[in-house]
Amino acid sequence: MGRPPADPVLSLSGLTRRYGTLTAVDDVSLHLATGARHAVIGPNGAGKTTLLNLIAGTARPDEGAITLAGRDITRRAPARRSRLGIARSFQQPSAIRELTVLENVMLATWRHHPLRPGAWRRPKRLRQLAATASGQLEAVGLADVVHQPAGALSHGQRRLLDLAAALAARPSVLLLDEPAAGLTDRDVVRLLRVLDDISDDVAVLLVEHHTDLVAEFADTVTVLMAGRVLVSGPTREALSHPEVRDAYLDPVATAADAPASDSDRKG
Repeated sequence: MGRPPADPVLSLSGLTRRYGTLTAVDDVSLHLATGARHAVIGPNGAGKTTLLNLIAGTARPDEGAITLAGRDITRRAPARRSRLGIARSFQQPSAIRELTVLENVMLATWRHHPLRPGAWRRPKRLRQLAATASGQLEAVGLADVVHQPAGALSHGQRRLLDLAAALAARPSVLLLDEPAAGLTDRDVVRLLRVLDDISDDVAVLLVEHHTDLVAEFADTVTVLMAGRVLVSGPTREALSHPEVRDAYLDPVATAADAPASDSDRKG
């Protein structure tokens, strides 16, 4: 794994999570600096989503520790971790379908407002929430659908809404669980553009099967296999590793060898 960066914003040390006789995550250590663009890849069942669950707090490790900006959060509840700076998107978009696009992001913003109980009751603060949410939606290219119900959006648009809601929390660490799943090639290009615009103040940990997107976006790749770290290092080096090529066969070999502008294929 190498040495951790100086003052990492997120550190995972020896994380292990068991479900009965199955060890889903096995002694995993990762260190993310501010602004990191780190991808975790691996076959289905490798432990990728479980790892995100451990970081977000929806699962607890049997062993190991998690620190955020030097603070031990291993036993903190998910809501507390969120307020401390960890935001997350899920494999399935989590927007409330009956609310408008704007209301969904306003709700995400409200959860992190310093005066949460009164934010909805004060017109000035409500306008501030709406302005913040509108700005975030414009940043992800959804400014033209802010008053539509979230349930009326396309799958790709709901993916971007989920991302806007996560970013509205102003996180220091953003966890993305397969954001390109189910997207068209055109939507993947749009998603990558949004990801590239994320502030350098935010460390991004991306779980993704779309290896072309990983090759374009990530600076560092960690490959999980049966819950353990197989390889971790610079993106092109990790994707070109012989064991990774063997595990992924042609998709990873293609992504590792393709030019940076080649984003036509899905991994």
